[in-house]
Amino acid sequence: MNGHGLDKDQRRLIDQLRRTGPASRTQLAQALDFSAAYLTKLSRELLALGLLHERPEGTAVGRGRPAVPLAIAAEGGFAVGASAHKGILDLALVDFTGNPIARHHETVAPMTPRDFAQRVRKLVHELVEAHGLLGRRMLGIGVAVPGPPMTREGTHWHAVDALPGWRDVPLRDLLAAEFNWPIWLENDANCAALAEFYAAGRVRDMSHLAVLLLGFGIGAGLIVDGVPLRGQHGAAGEIGCLYPLDAPRPSPLDLLGLLRAEGLALASLDDIDPASSRQAPVIARWMDRAAAQLEILVSTAFAWFDPGAIVIAGTLPRALLEGLHARLCNTQLATMIDARRAPLEVSRVEGSPVTLGAAMLPLHAIAS
Repeated sequence: MNGHGLDKDQRRLIDQLRRTGPASRTQLAQALDFSAAYLTKLSRELLALGLLHERPEGTAVGRGRPAVPLAIAAEGGFAVGASAHKGILDLALVDFTGNPIARHHETVAPMTPRDFAQRVRKLVHELVEAHGLLGRRMLGIGVAVPGPPMTREGTHWHAVDALPGWRDVPLRDLLAAEFNWPIWLENDANCAALAEFYAAGRVRDMSHLAVLLLGFGIGAGLIVDGVPLRGQHGAAGEIGCLYPLDAPRPSPLDLLGLLRAEGLALASLDDIDPASSRQAPVIARWMDRAAAQLEILVSTAFAWFDPGAIVIAGTLPRALLEGLHARLCNTQLATMIDARRAPLEVSRVEGSPVTLGAAMLPLHAIAS
């Protein structure tokens, strides 16, 4: 399925169910402005393909039979998300509803695109067998790239220096040659935004979303009218440019540097522990400074985009994300009409939102 072999109206029906959850044929026909007969035809086709199923908990309407809701079928297929960064490889498999099936996280040496693809392919085969997915429809793989695209087509990427051989090469072709699956590439912050939008259920409440991603550096993912905002040159959300590399930054790598400067021998971000008595004072000072630096970002995101939520997400321990959230909520954030304040939230996603969002790319493509 690339667009997944579905026509426009079939994709609209699936997208509507992804946004609303289970719904009756009557509700779907009204929402999509389809006739009842046409909606019945579309639903019959998608039921036959195994992409939808009927929920048994129908509710009686008038004197007729209960209205049986339609829902997306988890067994309709699965998708893979993968991401790499300095010393880390992360993998996620999700079913057709977007719910996680399996996760994999490992520490690795810096990997070339070919090494990355070969390792991911091997892991996917192992996870597919371990989780009984043999024979199920493989929808494709999404790869999160740490950096913006260098071309509008997304063939070449301005990937971070920590990934050898990833920058300014035909990355899509290099990866596709090893995967032999449908492939989507996306900036890591936009992947995080897709995870917070779909997997965290915000798709049912809002159409606009901003995610401040504290990964290794700092970036932002933006969803506007349900679609990732990429900008004229693909660099929308590259907010790291606001914080020079030779000055203190509200980034996890900056925190790691501060902890090491205090004589703490931390190998990676995975070693940051807010419960450690030696780390806690340094972490608290960093959160105070980082919150002050992020305040203007939160206020301007609110003023420019009026998002349904501004989410703080990333690879930091949840206690740190919640600490930043608490500090920001106590600042003088901008207010708008009716004294509304920035709708600031903490990530609802377990594990890496980047990798989970990468796995959502094949599912999101159905609506495209």
